[in-house]
Amino acid sequence: MKRRLFLAFTALCGMLFAPAMHAQKVAFVDMQYILGNLPQYETANEQLTMVSKRWQREVDALFEEARVMQQNYQTEQIFLSEDMRQQREAAIVAKEGEAMEAKRRYFGKDGELFKKREALLKPIQDEVYAAIQAIAQEKHYDIVKDRTADPSLIYMSSRMDISDQVLQKLGAK
Repeated sequence: MKRRLFLAFTALCGMLFAPAMHAQKVAFVDMQYILGNLPQYETANEQLTMVSKRWQREVDALFEEARVMQQNYQTEQIFLSEDMRQQREAAIVAKEGEAMEAKRRYFGKDGELFKKREALLKPIQDEVYAAIQAIAQEKHYDIVKDRTADPSLIYMSSRMDISDQVLQKLGAK
């Protein structure tokens, strides 16, 4: 009797908890690989590099102007009146301030480079995430992780990597 009761209880528990105990399906992607194989991502990166270099040259030129002004002031200061010294010092400080402002405007936390990167790369990243989500829903994956962002990942079977499927869905490669 006890044995039958135990078997019935075990069967009941199996039916009740079986759905909750199923294994989660996991897949991995390599975002660097995916983005590196998208021509539009490479084009956007090249545009960012070009604009960044142009802005850096502009900032460097302003700092160089301030440096030259400082050097000229140091060599000429003994010949200048107190009024002229103050004017030159104020001009040097203003030029340095202009250079710092340009650097902040272009490369600061919410600077032009950040906004440009957001405008160029976010649509591409959104498209990649949408493709990953579509594949995850089609193949019933519960979790999709970026293997390049997980330093604790030691080994992964290649059949769990869906990066090529994502590229295929995006029409690349």
